[in-house]
Amino acid sequence: MRGERTKKLVPHTMSRMGDVLAGFHAAWEFESDSVLIRYERGIRTPKLFQALGERRIPLEAIEGVTLAPGKRGTVVLRVAPRPGADPLMEAAAGQLKESSDPYRLVLPAERETLAEYYADELRGLLTESGPAERHLVAAPETPRQFKAYDGKASFDGTSVSFRWFWTGASSAKWKAGDQRFPIGELSGVEWRSPEVFEGHLRLLRRDAGAPPAQADQDPAAVVFGLGYGPVHESLPFAAAVLAAVRTCEPVPAVAAAPRRDPADIADRIRHLGELHQAGLVTDEEFSVKKAELLAEL
Repeated sequence: MRGERTKKLVPHTMSRMGDVLAGFHAAWEFESDSVLIRYERGIRTPKLFQALGERRIPLEAIEGVTLAPGKRGTVVLRVAPRPGADPLMEAAAGQLKESSDPYRLVLPAERETLAEYYADELRGLLTESGPAERHLVAAPETPRQFKAYDGKASFDGTSVSFRWFWTGASSAKWKAGDQRFPIGELSGVEWRSPEVFEGHLRLLRRDAGAPPAQADQDPAAVVFGLGYGPVHESLPFAAAVLAAVRTCEPVPAVAAAPRRDPADIADRIRHLGELHQAGLVTDEEFSVKKAELLAEL
């Protein structure tokens, strides 16, 4: 395969490795303490792989290695990460399609002998199994953002912000206003793939009651659909937030939100008035929310 170094199959330890095993859409480089996975950039490469770029998987994050027949004259080499070792896989919670599994390397069947050699070498170095006490694989870098159906989600490394879209957000979210969640206030993330019904990204808050059953009514969630919140954008976002949550202690108080643009406040009051006239907001709700918006000036 293009980019693969040819080598004699002689016994050696991983400490002498740096060999590259190239397959479809990715190449794995074997080192003494990790496997470096570099994903190709190309029109046929899954978008999630392109978004990840490359990932270094420490051997302590791996609990197993398999080699199995694939489709149409291929074999599949896969390493199994330990539960909780990778924030990306923890956030995905088993929802990724097989073709988008970042731990699979698909190879032509004629490379099965070479793949089996590396699999055996790797198995001999694995010493850990079971749930990991902390994330061992680096999370996607921040800042990150993506467009959901009902709002824009942004994460700067310290807080998550949701800015609602007029065309998609429910009246409940408009009444609540744009949201900002410091990482210290969060306990986790719930990601539901946009490739299934009712996909969404929900932030789980510390010391909060049960969230609304429907994500479109929850100000701590954005919903996917109609091409919004694709896997390659929303899943790395969820993983980055989850990793930050796992390494952050709760904060005692919420930092003051920055003051908003007066023009933005005026637009939101005007839209609130439209909701009021349509009967979607009561007189009391209109007065309270209008006062809150004016206080932000």
